[in-house]
Amino acid sequence: MRTDVDFHQLSHFLTVAKAGNFTRAAGEIGISQPALSRSIQKLEKIIGEPLFERQPRGVRLTETGSFLLVRANQIRDLVDDTFAELNEASNRGQIRLAVIPTIAPYLLPTVLKKFGRRHPQIKIQVQEDTTQNIVRRCKDGDVDLAILALPVNEKYLETEALFDEELVLVIPRGHALEKKKRVRLSDIQEFPFITLDQQHCLSDNIAEFCNRQSVAPVTIERTNQLTTIQELVALQHGISIIPAMAQQLDKSRQRIYRPFAGEKPTRTIALLQNPYRYEHRFVGLFKQHMREFAATVKNK
Repeated sequence: MRTDVDFHQLSHFLTVAKAGNFTRAAGEIGISQPALSRSIQKLEKIIGEPLFERQPRGVRLTETGSFLLVRANQIRDLVDDTFAELNEASNRGQIRLAVIPTIAPYLLPTVLKKFGRRHPQIKIQVQEDTTQNIVRRCKDGDVDLAILALPVNEKYLETEALFDEELVLVIPRGHALEKKKRVRLSDIQEFPFITLDQQHCLSDNIAEFCNRQSVAPVTIERTNQLTTIQELVALQHGISIIPAMAQQLDKSRQRIYRPFAGEKPTRTIALLQNPYRYEHRFVGLFKQHMREFAATVKNK
């Protein structure tokens, strides 16, 4: 038996079976009665047996027709359920978001909370990692989008700058520089300095800023976390330069923050993605959310 039945033929069969009359069924479907009759005849030819007994005032299902009615209803329900699930899936999803450690704990709580209220059906899977690893994972398609600091010099990846963030000096309470409202880079040269390991791009931002002004702080300790730097500063191990977003969340009275006079050290926060990968509309929604967030930062 041939099985090249199309869904329209089954739909026509179901309508005729329910209406019990070709004329009435044709009106419901919106086609001519001869066209409907030809559709049913093709279906009967494929099956090899009649589906209806033609009567003077209508039609009645044959035994084969009654069997097909059960299966056709099941097929229709399965198709309806499938498209309903596909429609639901298209409105629910997940974004794989990679973020560097010097941004994630300070930026994400606010960003994700607001995005979650707007789009509760979208799940954000956060992956925190260093810039080097994020770039590789973005190239490989393991993440949909990343938030990091520029520069990123990598072919075939696309960056979108969001906003510039100031870097500030952090010193322990009672430090010799506490009385200064603004400090010059040359002021910090004589004090022991704490910084992040070189795998973090923030270290490069700070080093480039110092090199431009021919200042070379003496680094005595390196860590992997900004919070560790802050605690070491509070313990008077040394001083450091950290992002303003880390300062904003610091409630400790054991640390003092000071901006720089003259040229200020900054970093540029940006989005990173692989433009050659498929971009789901959810990713576009999150990118727009980040642009709106960046606009509020710039307006402060």
